[in-house]
Amino acid sequence: MTTLSPENSLSARQSASFILVKRKPPIDKTEWDGFFDENGHLAKSRDFICVNILERGLHPFVRTEAWKFLTGYYSWQSSQDERLMVDSTRRKNYEALCQMYEKIQPLLENLHRNFIETRNNIEYQQGFHEMVMLFQLMVEHDHETFWLFQFFLQKTEHSCVINIGVGKNLDMLNNLINFLDPVFAEHLKGKGAGAVQSLFPWFCLYFQRAFKSFDDVWRLWEVLLTGKPCRNFQVLVAYSMLQMVRKQVLQESMTGDDILLACNNLIDLDAAELVSAACTVYAELVQKDVPQPLKDFFL
Repeated sequence: MTTLSPENSLSARQSASFILVKRKPPIDKTEWDGFFDENGHLAKSRDFICVNILERGLHPFVRTEAWKFLTGYYSWQSSQDERLMVDSTRRKNYEALCQMYEKIQPLLENLHRNFIETRNNIEYQQGFHEMVMLFQLMVEHDHETFWLFQFFLQKTEHSCVINIGVGKNLDMLNNLINFLDPVFAEHLKGKGAGAVQSLFPWFCLYFQRAFKSFDDVWRLWEVLLTGKPCRNFQVLVAYSMLQMVRKQVLQESMTGDDILLACNNLIDLDAAELVSAACTVYAELVQKDVPQPLKDFFL
């Protein structure tokens, strides 16, 4: 067992402190423009901007440009002229990929029976079509949608991909419950067995169906992109959502199916409140002697 450093504990307290004060307004266009110098270089540090996004979020008018930095579409060190070149290059590369696909699609259809059906099933079973829709609503051009979604998956360590990150997230969620809430963990191992593993749609869709608006989904996703207050923050979000049904689950001694139903009924959530709750969990976590697997996963 290892104790997290005082520096990490301080960071956690700072990241959770905004829960206790009146909610701050999001970063608007005037403030965002003030982050840049006359050449379009960011005059504020990446850490400063990311902490502010964690605590306050982004106004819709600045979200598209800010996400291009958060995902890696733009370099944090780029100038305005360099970003114009990046946009042009990404558009050309996207068009080249589309042309290549158009050429090889007939070959794939001939070599692999049911190619189209299989391709569509992969998109819809994973849930990517729902996620991509939010990127399409945010940006104007197809090449922006393609690259932003691609970089989003990379930046979030493919945590929403079934055969890559989802299983790991569920395993670490179980570990987190065992560590922070042994009473709840005992119920989930017994009568509530299977409930946690059935929560994979939370991660596949990155909690998209739990919120009352698209703005709330974007609010959570941009926090996940900041890497603040820690890596794999999505698992702390899932833990916080489980805590919302904990009392009912224990009082009614719910089975796994009933727990899953209660979790699926968590809709119309407020993203800022959920982020605050997850930050509180993080602040609690770093005050404890944390097992190495959890420490490696979150820090």
